[in-house]
Amino acid sequence: MPKRRFIVHLDMDAFFAAIEQRDNPDLRGRPVVIGADPKAGKGRGVVSTCSYEARKFGIHSAMPISTAYQKCPQAVFLEPDMEKYSGVSDRIMEIFYAFTHAVEPVSVDEAFLDISDTYIHFGTPPQTCLLIKSRIKEVTGLTASIGLAPNKLAAKIASEINKPDGMVEVTPENLLAFLRPLDLKKIWGLGEKSRLILNKAGIKTIGELADRNIREIVALFGKTGAYFWQLANGIDEREVESGTEAKSISNEFTFDEDTSAVPEIRAALLSLCERVSSRLRQAGCKGKTITLKIRFADFETFTRAVTIKESTNSVDMLYRKIKLLADGFSIKRKRVRLVGVKVSGLLPLDIQGILFKSESENRSEKLYQAIDEIREKFGYDSIYRSSTGITRK
Repeated sequence: MPKRRFIVHLDMDAFFAAIEQRDNPDLRGRPVVIGADPKAGKGRGVVSTCSYEARKFGIHSAMPISTAYQKCPQAVFLEPDMEKYSGVSDRIMEIFYAFTHAVEPVSVDEAFLDISDTYIHFGTPPQTCLLIKSRIKEVTGLTASIGLAPNKLAAKIASEINKPDGMVEVTPENLLAFLRPLDLKKIWGLGEKSRLILNKAGIKTIGELADRNIREIVALFGKTGAYFWQLANGIDEREVESGTEAKSISNEFTFDEDTSAVPEIRAALLSLCERVSSRLRQAGCKGKTITLKIRFADFETFTRAVTIKESTNSVDMLYRKIKLLADGFSIKRKRVRLVGVKVSGLLPLDIQGILFKSESENRSEKLYQAIDEIREKFGYDSIYRSSTGITRK
């Protein structure tokens, strides 16, 4: 018989908002929204996450921040502190590795774990899940929700069923009964357009998809249709991809008002390059592919990327490449709404590379290490770079 798999999906509860409530007792029990400044209902940007108290007012992730304000003007609106959240995330990931080396981070606040080979050291699989939850609570003061299932699809769905601070187990015996009544949107990777096509064919639940002939679904979507049909029938052989590090580091900025002012756009890009550069150094890595994201007032969005020969985390190199990519767009007739900077193709710092750095590279790196230390002690905005140099507030 094939070996039984025990796949865990763990999702932190209202992660960013929960951290802020943990660190500030005055926020506990209050609606907290993490995102851009709402500016009394006229702000730009979207909700990153919100507390469960805020969700009672109909607020949710990716909602325009202005809409969130209209729904609950008495909420506490906070800008994200990604450095702090990433630090908490790192501690949680360390806990995971104490239970298994088969860990696949999905984002800063969720991950898949395969405990098939290791649960025996901690009791039963459900006992192992409860122990993981208790360790997270003990170390971070935060709660998590867990789904335990024979495959990744069911584990992810199960983790959403009993939030917050919940745990749901799906066994091989009740797998199909668990999946069949659920809406198609629960199938991870099946997008809105695909759901509409299936809805027009009279298919609205996972069970209805499972009951159709696979050839009918393949006729609609090709090979992807066979994949969707298999998932609906509880067939998901995807492995937990252990040992993967962050594939990219990025930051975005939404202007308060759409702009075509080149100095304003370049200042935003420089600030983004600084933030990405700092996060790369904190993660102990460099990247080779530098990507610019630009969104215009009509929401038309473009990305442009360049791959360099040597990996870097240098703000100077990032900004040089990003500026060249940005200069390739004509903004005379279009106003810019959002810009973003991403570095991918990440690799750990190469010790040999460090030994053969030029003197100027070493000076530059020491300078930015000192800047990182100042920001860690006094806050990110305590020191910044302008067109005339580095300035301390």
